[in-house]
Amino acid sequence: MKTKAQVQVRAASLTLKDWVQDFGLLVKFRLSTFVVFSSAVAYVIAAGSAFAIVPFVVLITGGFLITFAANIFNEILEADYDRMMERTANRPLAAQRWTPSSALVLAGLFSILGIVLLALLNPLTSFIGTLSLVTYAFLYTPLKRYSPVSVVVGAIPGALPVLIGMIAHDGVITSAALFLFAVQFIWQFPHFWSIGFLSYDQYQKAGYKLLPEDDGQIDKRMGSQTLVYTCLLLPVIAIGWWMDLISITGAIGLAVVSGYFIWKAWTFYVKFDKESARALMFSSFLFLPLALFAMWWGM
Repeated sequence: MKTKAQVQVRAASLTLKDWVQDFGLLVKFRLSTFVVFSSAVAYVIAAGSAFAIVPFVVLITGGFLITFAANIFNEILEADYDRMMERTANRPLAAQRWTPSSALVLAGLFSILGIVLLALLNPLTSFIGTLSLVTYAFLYTPLKRYSPVSVVVGAIPGALPVLIGMIAHDGVITSAALFLFAVQFIWQFPHFWSIGFLSYDQYQKAGYKLLPEDDGQIDKRMGSQTLVYTCLLLPVIAIGWWMDLISITGAIGLAVVSGYFIWKAWTFYVKFDKESARALMFSSFLFLPLALFAMWWGM
């Protein structure tokens, strides 16, 4: 067991590079960037020729702060379980390089600053940003240990960034905003299930109940569910085009990207192995930016 003096020496020996790396792990910087990127593109879509740099920067900054806070709260609540999984054991709270109290102070500060910044845009943007933080950190995070329903709950804050980006410019929830939300909401399921399939043994070891199970194994019906959810993108695109929310060019582009995603989901359904799950996961990372680009092009 480390003595107080040993802990102090370890803390003092940390370099700036170590601190920056740990901060990046604490706030899940790559994930946060991916989240804020979708919000930024949604703002650009909503603004069109009325794009303004100042509210855009405010949105980006507030979005990062809210996302950072949500991820820190998530790691505070899951530190003991993160230690049980190889993929998360090196996180600063799990590895005890950061204390929960210091992380909590940082999360609280980021929350307040992020909510205030989004409120400068309009009250609804701030409210939806707060809803995203609370839903992710305090509903989805604890629910992961009890039921696969957590994936549905987690898909809500996962899709709210595009709604936030649209509302940041429009000030209200429009049909176009709901269209973007629907696309990103559906995307969450094949995206997460592919990741969950690859990390199932680690999740199981840590006591998470994220995937449907059958006799202690992943329920094979998850393959068909993944395919069904991915195919739902096509009627959503058709509805968007029918409601004149996206042009025929944008709809075709989005359908082509969705077709590729569906093909990978079909392969996963047929093979239901790690190779097909990994291919589906990578296609999900590719799908979202391409889908957002198609919607920007066609809206």
